[in-house]
Amino acid sequence: MTELSENAYRILQARYLRKDEHGEVVEAPADMFRRVARHVSAAEKVYDWNTRPSRYEEHFFGIMSSLEFLPNSPTLMNAGRDLGQLSACFVLPLEDNLASIFETLKETAMIHQSGGGTGFSFSRLRPKNDIVATTSGVASGPVSFMEIFNAATEIIKQGGTRRGANMGVLRVDHPDIREFIEVKRDPEKLQSFNLSVGITDDFVHAVKADCDIELVNPRTKTTQGRMNARELFDLMAGCAWKSGEPGMLFLDRINRDNPTPSLGPIEATNPCGEQPLLPYESCNLGSVNLAKMVRRGARGTEIDWEKLGETVRLGVRFLDDVIDVNHFPIPEIEKITRANRKIGLGVMGFAHFLILMGLPYGSDGSVRIAEEVMAYVAQQAREASRELAVQRGPFPNFSRSIYARRNEPPLRNALVTTIAPTGSLSIIAGCSSGIEPVFGISTTRRVAGGIELTEVDPVFRRFAEEHVVELPESMSAGSSRGTSPGMSLHAQEMRDLFVTALDILPSQHIRMQAAFQRHTDSAVSKTINFPSNITIQGMKEAFQLAHDLGCKGITIYRDQSRPGQVITCSACKIC
Repeated sequence: MTELSENAYRILQARYLRKDEHGEVVEAPADMFRRVARHVSAAEKVYDWNTRPSRYEEHFFGIMSSLEFLPNSPTLMNAGRDLGQLSACFVLPLEDNLASIFETLKETAMIHQSGGGTGFSFSRLRPKNDIVATTSGVASGPVSFMEIFNAATEIIKQGGTRRGANMGVLRVDHPDIREFIEVKRDPEKLQSFNLSVGITDDFVHAVKADCDIELVNPRTKTTQGRMNARELFDLMAGCAWKSGEPGMLFLDRINRDNPTPSLGPIEATNPCGEQPLLPYESCNLGSVNLAKMVRRGARGTEIDWEKLGETVRLGVRFLDDVIDVNHFPIPEIEKITRANRKIGLGVMGFAHFLILMGLPYGSDGSVRIAEEVMAYVAQQAREASRELAVQRGPFPNFSRSIYARRNEPPLRNALVTTIAPTGSLSIIAGCSSGIEPVFGISTTRRVAGGIELTEVDPVFRRFAEEHVVELPESMSAGSSRGTSPGMSLHAQEMRDLFVTALDILPSQHIRMQAAFQRHTDSAVSKTINFPSNITIQGMKEAFQLAHDLGCKGITIYRDQSRPGQVITCSACKIC
């Protein structure tokens, strides 16, 4: 069992480890990993009575306890326990009638209680002041119903461990789009929602041409006004500058990768945007810790490709097994999830991986290695899914998929790869989150449950000790600053290697996201961090670049643009 940091223990004790009826922790981290490994590996018996689940129990325990791979939080929390709901990502339908809306609200509550996050498209709801024939009244519009969902979410704690999270999407051509874009100018509004505008290619072309778009009533399918596209684009950028929202989802780009278009279009994602899903679909995620995939070779630090491939393949098998042992919150979710068997294998620790490889984040070399690594992960993951299809059969909707249409070999999973943000998981693993750069050398992070975590970046501390870098007094307490024989690193090299999120140009952030997206089935969760003095024009350029480079969405955040910032930096630069 790899040694855990103090912050990892705090997170695990607060949210993941089993407690007794008095709220006392009765499980060690190794016990948690064993509990999860045993529960998930039980799926092996479903397909082959000669298979010994204990063999895969040991494999799964090994990659988790070594912190080389971790599944999403609900799996760690709920596997082997009564709740048994193991998926993180859900999208629910919203049709234009009260029965559908409040049925979805009930389902949302059940999902949040079990630890999942939910996404919705509100684009099918009629606009404000439209007629309601059954009552001879007028509609209140999508934003009013979002407030109902927000209020319900605020009073439900997910499995007693974390608050609910939602993604709200509205198409850019909905008549209420202005109200949707502007709603978070009030920081007290919709606090349980992330908001994204559903952008179409036609809208992007209209912005470039400086012409109008039609606003379409989803009830009547008729035009209900026009708006200048560039004016609307400017409004989005201005609101994002002020509050960090809304982001953008590029719906046409997402649907070009929809593996089962005959089942309908994808209209929404999970709360962090990395998992576009059909209505009622769910997905379980897991991440490989890239910082654990390097070794010291004859010519210095190198990628351990064999270890990476083995971990990816085990991760795919683990996630596919999760589907078979999962307790789904409602039958509709179980039906389509088992029919498409989408999984989301991704990576975390990428910034630390780059530092260990001697590459500054955002450099040309770092973008090249991002593509190389993710292409390899995707290839190994796809091969593992094909092997499982031979052993267990393809996902049931394979014959209706784009893969069958292209005469490709069967796959066990309609989608295999996803890049998640891995907020809490990366704290447990002791690595940088997702594919994000290091946010700061010394940071304070506020996480669910009112926990505040202060930390000096562990890789920076290690480098500082090895290379005799003078640490500020607040960082160096309790550490010995010795040297490793034959190793030296200049202060400028340290500054280059430990470049932080706010020092990286927005265009470099986006190019990194695009590099990973080129080899990812689903989408990529990445925050494009801006310094506080960025202009609105800079925001607009970032939105445009993300679309042009083939990203499936973009989430931006201007430093200090809203109260209660989750992560703050006390020492972002190396002096």
